[in-house]
Amino acid sequence: LLCVDESFGESFDQELQFVIQTAEIRGPVIEAVSANIDDRTMHELYMWPFANAVKAGVSSMMCSYNRLNSSYACQNSKALNGLLKEELGFQGYVMSDWGATHAGVANIEAGMDMDMPGTIAFFQAGTSYYGQNLTNAVNNGTVPESRIDDAAHRIMTPYFFLGQDQDFPLIDPSSGPINILGVQPYLDSFQYGEANVDVRANHADLIRKLGSAGTILLKNTNNALPLNKPKNIAVFGNDAGDPENGLYSLSLTGNGDYEYGHLAVGGGSGTGRLTYLSTPLDALKVRAKQDGTNLQWILNNTLLANANTAAGFGAIYPQPDTCIVTIKTWAAEGNDKANLLPDYNGTQVVENVAAWCNNTIVVTHTSGPIVMPWADHPNVTAILAAHFAGQESGNSLVDVLYGEYNPSGKLPYTIAYNESDYAFARITNSTELRLTEDPNAWQADFTEGLLIDYRHYDYYNLSVQYEFGYGLSYTNFSMSDVKVQRLAPQNLTARPTNAGTMPGGNPTLYDTLYEITVKVKNTGSIAGDAVPQLYLSQPVNPSFGITPVQVLRGFEKVALGAGQSRTVTFPLQRRDLSFWDAVQQQWIIPSGNFGVRAGFSSRDIQATSGFSAL
Repeated sequence: LLCVDESFGESFDQELQFVIQTAEIRGPVIEAVSANIDDRTMHELYMWPFANAVKAGVSSMMCSYNRLNSSYACQNSKALNGLLKEELGFQGYVMSDWGATHAGVANIEAGMDMDMPGTIAFFQAGTSYYGQNLTNAVNNGTVPESRIDDAAHRIMTPYFFLGQDQDFPLIDPSSGPINILGVQPYLDSFQYGEANVDVRANHADLIRKLGSAGTILLKNTNNALPLNKPKNIAVFGNDAGDPENGLYSLSLTGNGDYEYGHLAVGGGSGTGRLTYLSTPLDALKVRAKQDGTNLQWILNNTLLANANTAAGFGAIYPQPDTCIVTIKTWAAEGNDKANLLPDYNGTQVVENVAAWCNNTIVVTHTSGPIVMPWADHPNVTAILAAHFAGQESGNSLVDVLYGEYNPSGKLPYTIAYNESDYAFARITNSTELRLTEDPNAWQADFTEGLLIDYRHYDYYNLSVQYEFGYGLSYTNFSMSDVKVQRLAPQNLTARPTNAGTMPGGNPTLYDTLYEITVKVKNTGSIAGDAVPQLYLSQPVNPSFGITPVQVLRGFEKVALGAGQSRTVTFPLQRRDLSFWDAVQQQWIIPSGNFGVRAGFSSRDIQATSGFSAL
């Protein structure tokens, strides 16, 4: 079942913010932060991926815990009825996040079709905001029966359309969410299949490949990588070995659950029940045995952080020619990030190992950016951002380390030099969250507007450690011959024609008006995957408000053999050229010159051109 998780305004991770779980209290108490977003930013930034999902045929969406412009997301009629169902033409159903419902009539009228888990109390059966409550509301005329019919149609239509009534797999009773979050008596009504069914088939090969493909090579000096049968490797860090508390944890805090052991998945709703786990140390042991390499390790971060580096690490002898340090950062909903440092003294561990070993390779397993004060240390010769790579994590990493897979991953965020370089939305009127009845409390004003991540650094001309879209390869690429082909008619209008509403919104917004082509060549000696990226600069007009210097409008992964070249085409749709006019409530193509910027990252622009659309 195709599903989009969460709703407009809960993209807090983009700005390193927070997700606030609702309290157990119900009533007039304010239970969540309000994400306050202006109309233009809502349309051009936060609604953009939702429009893509709706156009692609997504069948369900989830509304979130937070408030959006002071109204709870699951009873926000502007967001659910107005933006999602009317403007974007969403034909599926909206379900609440678990416990994100605060009312019955208000929510059903606002456009929430399904209440989860169905009861007011989170972990036990009992009364519901929906169910009999809505039956009573229909009977007394508060809610029209047609709205209940609409919700039922929205829920059941995709059920049959996607064939969930035809030989759909039965539930595995060993499923973690079933056992941990399930509510009686509903658990007894499910149809269960066999426990612990091995559904892996050839999925392990795919997971392994995906883990390698998602690994980003940030630094590679002195030919540190790929490794070529090194004689002596030492592995450092508590992220390298087996998790001492097992392979499954639904923890929201991570308190002590993961100090010792590899972090392959996130916490909370980002976790999964692994059928096994290939850790970095496991995979390196296999490769070391194959190559005849001496492999040593210290996994105690407390010992490593407090070590006398002048004396070395007593358990490691002889001095390794290659040192691999793995560090990690826990991530789950329900908690703010206290800082952007790796957990368990990770920074000090890297710095101590690098002070002792002149060929230190750092591997990070995090959900997003961390600050790297050691990145420019001369003894840190390579850095790999591997993120959460799943059960084949160790094998995926070793494939990249040894050149079995040529890294091609690109940063989906900027890594700044310091925590202070990041733009945070400050929470105002932050009294005790679960005690206040002040609706003006707990406000997060997204005053940065469109200037998130690389747009912020570009607009204010700030230096960064590693920019958005950045990522190295074991080969080299060039880009040239950018060309602009106009497909739009010469009498193109600034406003789209009124063509009604289809899934995704006005269908004319998706008309291709231009095609941009660029030639990409592998100038190195081995095969690799290039990722050319297209950025578009809109005409600057103060009456529009702040306009980003450039906005990513396309990228494509291109496999190229040594010396091979290929022409890549990027379509530009009407909405790619438009801005949202909050006064006219319409998408408008501005007059003036558009800048076309093609490159391998947001700050590695290789070829430029331009055009005027009107």
